[in-house]
Amino acid sequence: MDAVQQLAPAVGIESACDALGVIRASFYRRPIFGPMPLILRPPPARALKIEERETVRAVLNSTRFQDCAPAAIQATLLDEGQYLCSTRTMYRVLEQDGATRERRDQLTHPAYQKPELLATAPNQLWSWDITKLRGPAKWTYFYLYVILDVFSRYVVGWMLALRESAALASKLLEETCEKHIILPDQLTVHADRGSSMRSKPVALLLADLSITKTHSRPYTSNDNPFSESQFRTMKYRPEFPDRFGCIQDGRAFCHTFFPWYNDDHRHSGIGMMTPAMVHYGLAPVIRENRQLVLAAAYAAHPDRFVRKPPTPLPLPKEVWINKPHNSDENTH
Repeated sequence: MDAVQQLAPAVGIESACDALGVIRASFYRRPIFGPMPLILRPPPARALKIEERETVRAVLNSTRFQDCAPAAIQATLLDEGQYLCSTRTMYRVLEQDGATRERRDQLTHPAYQKPELLATAPNQLWSWDITKLRGPAKWTYFYLYVILDVFSRYVVGWMLALRESAALASKLLEETCEKHIILPDQLTVHADRGSSMRSKPVALLLADLSITKTHSRPYTSNDNPFSESQFRTMKYRPEFPDRFGCIQDGRAFCHTFFPWYNDDHRHSGIGMMTPAMVHYGLAPVIRENRQLVLAAAYAAHPDRFVRKPPTPLPLPKEVWINKPHNSDENTH
């Protein structure tokens, strides 16, 4: 009470009582001089005795009832002709033990491990996903399957279909692996946890091809960032329509977009190269040519470059999905 009285002039009685955990009514009832005497109240006559409370505690924590809610325990005991106490008293006993939690036996999901995937060259790590494209009417969609090389950002395969299907996804993956001559144990394929991605046909195909498959954690879009970024690039193009009149219109758009994305789009994550330049090994020569142009510009006008001679952006040496914290800092 003295602490409240000292703090009250600065912050007010209400705030002082809240900060110090003192009931305001008790503060106002305090004697003018001296501390307020401690009054020990006798337990109510209807309260359980110590032995009865221990009996209730033993029943609540027994093997039979440890996964049951107090209301269910109460009903079961009544059906057996036994009454220990009220349901509310059962909750009070549990609260004293810090056991007022979910007691029912429920499914618990495993702790999903964060995927940490590394690519140091093309065709080592692919990421694939499916996105919806709006159709001509409300609630109609076309489904775009896209497989992306994580190291080069090159779209190695795509398909536009009327539905999402594990069989179609399996067919696209198989044809894309054949097209790029993927050898056993060469490739890791990463995807989110959609039904097609986790389907048995896709899993069996990848196992037959000796391809490692990994999945994102549930509700974690950052575990599949490269596919998400590619979809964003596509849907923010000025020619991307609000709706496609038919699936042929969607395919016509994709036949224009993906060549542009692979051959013309300069990507900041790969040194402002196009995905095709990195995927097919042309990037080092192109970077050397850029360096020659910059060196000539520096020789002609060194005063225009204040700090140091200009250099092209570096090329990626390794690309991570969820880079570990203890990895080297000079990677992309």
